[in-house]
Amino acid sequence: MEERSNEHVGEPLVSVIMPVYNEAEYIENGIRSLLAQTYPIARMEVIVADGMSSDRTREIVEGIASNTELAIKVVDNPGRIAPTGLNCALRRARGSIIVRIDGHCEVDRYYVSNCVRLLSEAKADGVGGPIETIGEGVVAESIALAMSSVFGVGGSAFRTVDDREMYTDTVAFPGYTREIIERAGAFDEELVRNQDDEYNYRIRKLGGKILLSPSIRSRYYSRSTLYSLWRQYFQYGYWKVRVLQLHPRQMSLRQFIPFVFVLSLVVLSLAAAFTTAGKWLFGATVVSYLALNLAASVYAAGRRVALIPFVALSFLILHLSYGFGSMFGLFAFRGRWRDHDKSAPGVGIETDGERLGERSARNSGSV
Repeated sequence: MEERSNEHVGEPLVSVIMPVYNEAEYIENGIRSLLAQTYPIARMEVIVADGMSSDRTREIVEGIASNTELAIKVVDNPGRIAPTGLNCALRRARGSIIVRIDGHCEVDRYYVSNCVRLLSEAKADGVGGPIETIGEGVVAESIALAMSSVFGVGGSAFRTVDDREMYTDTVAFPGYTREIIERAGAFDEELVRNQDDEYNYRIRKLGGKILLSPSIRSRYYSRSTLYSLWRQYFQYGYWKVRVLQLHPRQMSLRQFIPFVFVLSLVVLSLAAAFTTAGKWLFGATVVSYLALNLAASVYAAGRRVALIPFVALSFLILHLSYGFGSMFGLFAFRGRWRDHDKSAPGVGIETDGERLGERSARNSGSV
């Protein structure tokens, strides 16, 4: 296929990379949000790294790809986790700007344009924005409220700050310059979770800056069950231990609080079995937490009184699962404390970022 238009030839080519696995319920909305971008469609490509999905994810993406001018390519991700998918997509990416999003989210129609604008102004090497966490149904909505609360997730800026531009430690669904990706190297394929935090730390260690801007907005669909929320945050806590071992300076105080909370409960519960003082301390800790939890739940739920019990339970799961995950991680990675600051390999990104004559191959779907 010949080049569709030379009208926007001066605009940077943007590669949107999406690691996905079994996202049939959400992937169409995510792709459609990319089709609605104000950025010139002729200067975008989308690379979906499919972790060998067992549902209709691949079929849906390929169906959309065959009926649009947007260059959409599906590549295999046999590793089946986010970092291997990101690296598979990066190896095919040809843009001078790389935007990473997930199949579980939708981006604002100005998302790509604002990423390009801020990166072109050299304000930062990576940019992102606040995410609006939404849930469908009582439980999912309660989980979304908990995940958007300072009490629930600490001072995570991209979840709790949406009214000002600021430099931060990490962002969700970031846009990067190609230059910083080539300097930082590949995503760490060991990290099933927390690969974004680790990658953004590496960028900052190189002297790069990560910018949070309210002009870059997205919507993220929260987990729909309390069990899936437990699994998600247990993994966050578990793999955060490995990030701590790799980059001790990456950690912030808020990331230790759930572990300290759970450890305190374990120690005090043991003390309560043998001493009166232990019983009092255990009881005081539990009552204090429940009071704080209730106050935060009432505040988060607002006038939706029926959600308060589910928000409170979501808070409890967020804190306990992350804390217990950290405890299990400390045991699982106990022998790896000297294994830190390892160098990440290059990703071998294609260098011919302006060669656009292959769009027909990408529009055909799987490669």
